[in-house]
Amino acid sequence: MKRHLPGLSWPRIEDGPIRVACHFCDALQDAPRLKEGDAAHCCRCGEVLYQNRPRSLARATGFSSAALIFMALVHLFPSITVNAGSVRRELTILEAAQAMWRDGNPAIAAATVFFTMVAPLVLVGGLLYVTAPLRFGIAFPGAKVVTRWYQLSEPWSMLEVFLFGILVALLKLGAVGDIHLGVGLWAMAGLVICTTSAIAGIDRLELWDRLEIAFKRTN
Repeated sequence: MKRHLPGLSWPRIEDGPIRVACHFCDALQDAPRLKEGDAAHCCRCGEVLYQNRPRSLARATGFSSAALIFMALVHLFPSITVNAGSVRRELTILEAAQAMWRDGNPAIAAATVFFTMVAPLVLVGGLLYVTAPLRFGIAFPGAKVVTRWYQLSEPWSMLEVFLFGILVALLKLGAVGDIHLGVGLWAMAGLVICTTSAIAGIDRLELWDRLEIAFKRTN
């Protein structure tokens, strides 16, 4: 096993050369060690294979923690307030999902809860569970399973799409009454930024290498 050299690469689980397949064209090629901040590109199609991101574990842990805080704010505080004549209504995301369920739209209500709560929670919660202890060379029990779930949930976290849909709906509701943006909607914008930054904080190849090293040390 090679030692981790400052400014070079994360620890590798093998001493010899490693080969990776391009996720775009499936070309198999060598995976050289990179200096911090560099990226390896496919020799056939030019797609990025992996990157040695600066302070990867610290960035992934920090942004994941911030994302969980924003997620709590999204569901605790109203996202919009509608004033129409003498009627004033404040809605959180979950209250909006309940209203859609009562109005006979259970599929939309379930999708709202899944895409704004379940998938983001699995994504950032799983990433935090894995990366926070890895900063100290430790892997918590079930970290590999959590990592697989985290990576499977990446395509299903569509907060930015949901946020765009809310903004379009607000334009239409403007004709009904006065619309005020609540803390929940601003928190959702922060959640989108932090979730994206957390995912971009660490490379998949690096994450699995660090997990394998941590488990080897434990066993």
